[in-house]
Amino acid sequence: MAGTAILSGLLAATAFAADTLGQPTDGAIDLQPAAAPLKHDAIFFHDIILMPIITAITLLVLALLVWIAVRYNRKANPVPAKFSHNTAIEIIWTVVPVLILVFIAFFSFSLLRKYHDMPKPDVVVKATGFQWYWAYDYPELGVEGVESRVLTEEDAKKAGKPYLLGADNALVVPVGKVVHVKVTAFDVIHAFALPAFGLKTDAIPGRLNDTWFKAEKVGTYYGQCSELCGVDHAYMPIEIKVVTDAEFDDYIIKAGGKTKVMLAAEARAAEAQAAADAAKAAADAEAAAASAAVTPAPTDAAATATSAAAAPAATPAAAPAQ
Repeated sequence: MAGTAILSGLLAATAFAADTLGQPTDGAIDLQPAAAPLKHDAIFFHDIILMPIITAITLLVLALLVWIAVRYNRKANPVPAKFSHNTAIEIIWTVVPVLILVFIAFFSFSLLRKYHDMPKPDVVVKATGFQWYWAYDYPELGVEGVESRVLTEEDAKKAGKPYLLGADNALVVPVGKVVHVKVTAFDVIHAFALPAFGLKTDAIPGRLNDTWFKAEKVGTYYGQCSELCGVDHAYMPIEIKVVTDAEFDDYIIKAGGKTKVMLAAEARAAEAQAAADAAKAAADAEAAAASAAVTPAPTDAAATATSAAAAPAATPAAAPAQ
């Protein structure tokens, strides 16, 4: 019996240690392992701040219930007390919960601030929810309409992806870069959620919501739409593939877009062309001014003669004969 218990404990510890990064682990009881800074902060808030407080309050309430049940039952306390108020206790059970909530709020607001204060993004992605698939755009890089749909069970097995989480076209992003995700929807409310990055943002028609992440490791990470959106709500996976910078640039070029290096080169060429055009216009204006300065001005006598020749002769009319 003891051996069975020890073996079960070892197996449980092994299962816990073998949590799969980026997707659910069968039998796991904790949050998914973090793969982005925001998720690390969320795990700290949950494990270090919330869970000890929740555990302490639960144990305190349980101990009070047991103590009251044992100490003040009819057999142990046949004559109940007649008082109904205790000012000190009422102050304590009002002030202490307020202090606990203030303590939690300090860390909660700090975490919310990190979600809100996004660093300068390296890549901007627009994620649009449809019934029942996702479409991704890279507006700054010229890639639009990458549709991501759930794989069939057979296709998922062939691709080595988890069924209902694998997609035919993943959202591809570079590792170690800040990715700004603009989330919206076409038809009904969806939600863009990926546990390993700590993401969960509502996708609302006619509105752009913003979130961000910075993937720490190359790999594939899975999430799902987490807002009930219709009959096929369970078939809206989110697959994010994190690749190296070179692989990301290759992907963008194959998708018909332009990399940031290409865009920067084009911008430099346009600036150089604009500078050359401005220099040419300045040179032309300077040459015209110099030409005007070299041409001799007409003398006063020549000007008078020219004016006389140009003016029509005024001949007085002859008087009629008497």
